Order: sequence, then structure tokens, then C-alpha cells
Amino acid sequence: MSEASREAYDLTAEPPGQIQRSLFGEILDWMLVPLLLLWPMSIAITYLVAKSIANHPFDRALENRMTVLAQQIKEQDGKLTLALPAAARDFARADDVDTIYYQLLDQQSGQLEGDRDIPLPSDEERPPIWTVQLRNDTIKNADVRVAYMYVNPAKSKTDKSLPHLVLVQLAETLDKRTELANQIVKGVILPEFIILPIALALVWFALSRGLLPLAELQQRIRRRQPGDLSPIDSHQVPEEITPLVGSLNDMLERLAQNIASQKRFIADAAHQMKTPLAGMRMQSELALRQTSEEEIHRSLMQLAKSSEAATRLVNQLLALARAENQTPEAAPFVPLELTELAREAVQAWVQTALTNQIDLGFEQPGHAIMTRGNPTMLREMLNNLIDNALRYTPAGGSVTLRVRADSSERKAVIEVEDTGPGIPAAERNHVFERFYRILGSSAAGSGLGLAIVREIAQQHGAEIDVFGNPRSHDPKYPGCLFRVTLELQRSYHAMGDIG
Repeated sequence: MSEASREAYDLTAEPPGQIQRSLFGEILDWMLVPLLLLWPMSIAITYLVAKSIANHPFDRALENRMTVLAQQIKEQDGKLTLALPAAARDFARADDVDTIYYQLLDQQSGQLEGDRDIPLPSDEERPPIWTVQLRNDTIKNADVRVAYMYVNPAKSKTDKSLPHLVLVQLAETLDKRTELANQIVKGVILPEFIILPIALALVWFALSRGLLPLAELQQRIRRRQPGDLSPIDSHQVPEEITPLVGSLNDMLERLAQNIASQKRFIADAAHQMKTPLAGMRMQSELALRQTSEEEIHRSLMQLAKSSEAATRLVNQLLALARAENQTPEAAPFVPLELTELAREAVQAWVQTALTNQIDLGFEQPGHAIMTRGNPTMLREMLNNLIDNALRYTPAGGSVTLRVRADSSERKAVIEVEDTGPGIPAAERNHVFERFYRILGSSAAGSGLGLAIVREIAQQHGAEIDVFGNPRSHDPKYPGCLFRVTLELQRSYHAMGDIG
């Protein structure tokens, strides 16, 4: 299994320098942290609600006492009199917990009866007569609840004329209210101390059960054989994990295709290597058996040719492997001037063209053509196009590399034309396949050059097409025109420098 497939199966591998995050811990944090933050707030809200609930019955009782006390006030001989026996007057103070205060104040005569420590209400708080009002106040540094009422002892409740106002106040401390509120809070909060740990345990258990399919999926993947790249059954996982499994299956499919392609490549390469290696072995054995210097020289020449063919095949295999495994991260695209790159490629093949008596030409525009790409890979593509043209062009023919810009489509165009035997239209879709050779072709080659050209063009988002040479009029040698179309760099578009 390749290194890529082993890395794909190591699903638990942690990238260096990164802290591994726990999905279980992260979900638990998002659930428990708000819960623990809201718990004190719920206690405070419960206490406020409990105080409100506790105040209500005590306020009603205080109002009732206030009404009873006010109804017993009489005016005799210009003085206020509380029509209750002394023992009955102590009813207002008969409380085991709270301290009770009462006060009668005649606002005409200033006569005062009861406790002097009860503060008077402000003028803004004066209600209509015979109407009980409640307020919070302080007596002897103790918080109290005060009920007060203005009455007219000489008149009935319905007679509001000639007001002879008497202020009646009845106050009690808040001990019983506080005690009741605390009891309510305890009754509500104490069960929460029992419920909260149970809730935490249930959350923990629910998360463990909820994430169990992930653990089962991991175990199923770990139990797989190293070469098993079959899709994972998405019906055995929850709906939320199905997209993840689908993406993983897509990756496994691409990986299987990549491995199958590598296996085919290795098998084809091994098959292609057999011919030059067998020739080298045969020629070397033949040279060892020869005694004539001429025969030995002939065998060594054949051995050198076979060695050259094997070397070329190995170099093309390496070039194709580099082209297929090239990634933008490993070899990023950079702005480059296409004309200069093409000129350098042509110069490297001038000597070969002269040796084969072929006219190698180069045509360029009068301005720069900027594009983006990997210079090394584009140079390899140009070398293979030129090499292919020179191999199939007979002596006395011509090969031309042309670089131009298409102003209408904003494209950079590379063309390599030759005056060779040409490629039949039916064969043009196959010449870019690996190790494909046209039947009847006598030119030496491995069938990898155009496969390398197509791979590099695809990585650069370029289009490659094959046509007949429109400048050749020899029916025996109609020639070929290979055209590669690249994107122009955007800044070059803006300049409008296209001829």
C-alpha cells in the first residue's frame, strides 16, 4: 500500500504543533457551563419570587389588623379614644416572632397615642381617607412593613366632609416574612442540589451514548484490511455523520483510483523497460562472444543505443511521475514571461535539429506575454513538444515553435508545428495516452512524451488540441500542429498589451 493510503487510514493522526480537541469535552462544556452559570441566577430569582410570595399573605393580614384598629377609634370630648380594653389593645403586639408597633396621631390637636418611633409618611404618600397603604420603613435600625390610613372618626366612611384627619399606623418587623421566604427557597433549592448531580450524570451518559456511533465507526475502520478501499456503509451511522462518511467514501474512491493508476503505470513501465533491457543484455552477451573488433564495435554501438533508449524511458517515467504528483503547495505558480521561456526551450534543441538536418524556427510577438505557472513543468512540456516534433519530422523538414496572445479570448497560445507524417484524425484522441504508439510509426520513442504534455497542461488549466499543419501542402508529409492555450495573467489583461 502506498504512503498516501496509509496516511488516509490514520484518521486519528494529530498534525504536529496542534492541540487535539475533544468533541465530547467541547459539547460537555457548551452544555454544562451555561447550566452552572444559570444555576446561581435561578437561586437569586427564586429568592426574589419567594419574598414576593411571602409578602402577600402578611400584607393582607397587616391590612386587616389596620382596618380593625381604625374602626375602633372614637372621638370623645375632643380627644381620640381607642374603644378597646387595655388587654385587647395588646392584640396588635401579640406575635411570637415579629415586633408590632402602632400609632394614632390627631393632626388637629397633635394628640399622639402608641409608639412614637414610627416615622411619619411623606406628604406625597397621603392617600384618600379610609384607604390602607403599605410602605417599607425603618424603626430602631430594623426594617419594618408599615400599614397606614387617614380616618375621620366623627364621620362615616362615605362621608368625606369636614375632615378631621387622624393618622393610624401599624408596623411589624420582617422576621416572619424572611423566615417564610427562606423556607420557600430551601424547599426549592435543596432538591436542586440532588437534581443537579443527577442531571450532570444524565448529560454525561447521553453524550457517551450519542457519540457511540463515532467510536463504532472508528473501530470498523480500524478493523479493515490495509488494502480495503471499499466504501463505508452510510446506513449504519446517524444522519448527522452521513455527510462525513460520504466525504470519506469520496476520498477512498479517489485514493483507489490513484492506486489503480499507479499500479497500471508501474505495470506498463515494467513492460516497456523489458525491451531496452533485453536488448542491452543480448548485445552485451553478443559482444562477449565476438572476436572481431568490427563486430564488437557494432555490438557496443547497439548497446549504447539500447542504453540511451532505456535512459530516455526512465527520464520520461520520472518526468511523468513528477507531473502527476505536482501540487500547488509543493510547486506554487508564479508570474512568468512565456516568450522568454519558449526561447530558452528552443535554444536547447538547436544542436539536435542541426544534427537531424531540420530547420527549427521560433516566432514571437513584439511584446511580453505574461502568464502564471510552474516554470520547470512548463519547460518540460515545451521540451516534450519540440522533441516529439523533431522525432517525426524527416531530414529537410521544419519545426516551428510559436508564441502569441489571443486578444479576443484573453489567452496565451503556444503552437508547435512540424512537417512530419501527421496524425490521422481518428488517432488524435489517443496520442496523449501513456505508451500509445501509432501503428506503422518507425520513429523511436516510448509513447510517454505527449502524456507528460497533457498532464502538465491539465495542471495549469490549459487546453491542448491537435490539428493538421495548415502551412504544409505536401500530401506525404501533412504535418501536425499542437496548440496549448493558457490563461493570461490578470495584470496583463489590465495593461491591454496584447497584439
